[in-house]
Amino acid sequence: MSVDESLRERIHKANVTLHRSEAEYYELLHPEIYGKYEQERIDSTLKILDRLVTDNKKKALDFGAGTGNITDKLLNMDYNVTAVDISAEMCSILRKKFKRYSKAEKLIVINSPIEEANFDKGEFDLITCYSVLHHLPDYLNAIKRLSFFLKKGGVMYLDHEASPFYWKHESNNGAYLVKQIYLHSNQLLNYLYFRIKEVNIPSLDYDLSDYWHKKEHPIDHEKIESIFRKERFVFFKRQDYYINSRTWILNPIFYPYRYAFKPEMSLWMAKK
Repeated sequence: MSVDESLRERIHKANVTLHRSEAEYYELLHPEIYGKYEQERIDSTLKILDRLVTDNKKKALDFGAGTGNITDKLLNMDYNVTAVDISAEMCSILRKKFKRYSKAEKLIVINSPIEEANFDKGEFDLITCYSVLHHLPDYLNAIKRLSFFLKKGGVMYLDHEASPFYWKHESNNGAYLVKQIYLHSNQLLNYLYFRIKEVNIPSLDYDLSDYWHKKEHPIDHEKIESIFRKERFVFFKRQDYYINSRTWILNPIFYPYRYAFKPEMSLWMAKK
């Protein structure tokens, strides 16, 4: 799974470039994240994770924090949060959005790639990583590095990654047709929504930035599980789920899509 240094740098550069253009529009561009049902799912998951932490000192690392989707929730759960992101623009939005928490020394924002992030061993009670792994040059080494920062009894949360079923070929041609109609109709409905709202979204290139969200090289959940085993996590579990909506306008094709296909997304929760 390892990538050479040249590809590593190209992936980093692609993500910096993408999120420079995307930062201002990020929350508008991603209804699959900021829609009502997904936000409720995340809230309920974080409450479960919070209860799993042993001797919780309420110190969290939100890696790949973006504009603060998870950071916001953690702060509201009374965590002291260190939010790390490779995008300077995303970090700038974070600092402005949560200025009062920074002043109260409840939030630290760090602009850094995972390879340069440096914390003490076992520093954090909870580490969150939402919609991030597929952007990283080497997500397996990133998980190993994050596990070093997690205390014994702490919990790691990895979410919003393609499930093992996402890229599987379907033998049923009818089901495959439903999938293609569903995926293309999502793009069309969001385009119509932006036109109605008179929002001009810049052209964005996700090809290299979403390196591990590809049929040719998908996220390998078996290798993620093997890391938790090697790092001697006492508990780890993958959950697969459907995203209720990828659009700001209701897409009725979601329901036949859900009937025809297994869940397309996965999360991991693991206790050290």
